[in-house]
Amino acid sequence: MQEFVPPLTFSTLVAELRTAGCVFAEDEAELLLSTAADPAGLAAMLERRVGGLPLEHVLGWAEFCGLRIEVDPGVFVPRRRTEFLVRQAEALAPDRAVVVDLCCGTGALGTALASSLREVELHAADVEPAAVRCARRNVGARGTVHEGDLFAPLPPSLRGRVDVLLANVPYVPTEDVGLLPAEARIHEPLVALDGGGDGLDVMRRVVAEATDWLAPGGSLLMETSERQAARAEETVGSGGLTARVVVSEELYATVVIGTRPR
Repeated sequence: MQEFVPPLTFSTLVAELRTAGCVFAEDEAELLLSTAADPAGLAAMLERRVGGLPLEHVLGWAEFCGLRIEVDPGVFVPRRRTEFLVRQAEALAPDRAVVVDLCCGTGALGTALASSLREVELHAADVEPAAVRCARRNVGARGTVHEGDLFAPLPPSLRGRVDVLLANVPYVPTEDVGLLPAEARIHEPLVALDGGGDGLDVMRRVVAEATDWLAPGGSLLMETSERQAARAEETVGSGGLTARVVVSEELYATVVIGTRPR
């Protein structure tokens, strides 16, 4: 006989979450209540969250650009600030766009952008097998997800045709990874966080090949930090792209954009 588990009340959830250090305890309690299938499931979800698992891994999804994006354990969680990058991409994309989402993680960026465009050819890629499996579910029929390092797994036929190149590369300097919140440091893959000595190693690798893949007038968009913005802009400009930095103070987001001359 299945053990009876008494239902947890909203106030009990909030108290437990607050004790565990969850800043937005009320919001999290509502999400847990709305997602759990039954009292036993709710108790298990609370236990995982109190134990330090990221909320999105507990729920199995994250809201991103108005979409519910599936998030598997061990996969990088899409951040709300990155919605700013997608909005910038929307403004640059032509009506019929060829879009590539590198370092795609869950595939959130490519999925969100494709959902906002009238006609799109979408390709996404990630080196992490777990991320690729997750991204394939999120991208679905909208496009194709490839497994491999940066541009390597992409079809050669995309060279010179990409209108929008999204690359949510890791940009945390190696020595700063240990300062990240435990949720990210412990539960997300290091390859999605560590950007090398100054945080720009992966960005340099993307820039080195970007012009070969971008269509004339096509744009590369990458997130960076405020303190890295000047170096990131210089890095993108060194690759033969016209570089600029855009900032959202509301979302605390910094995006560097490089456009291939026509």
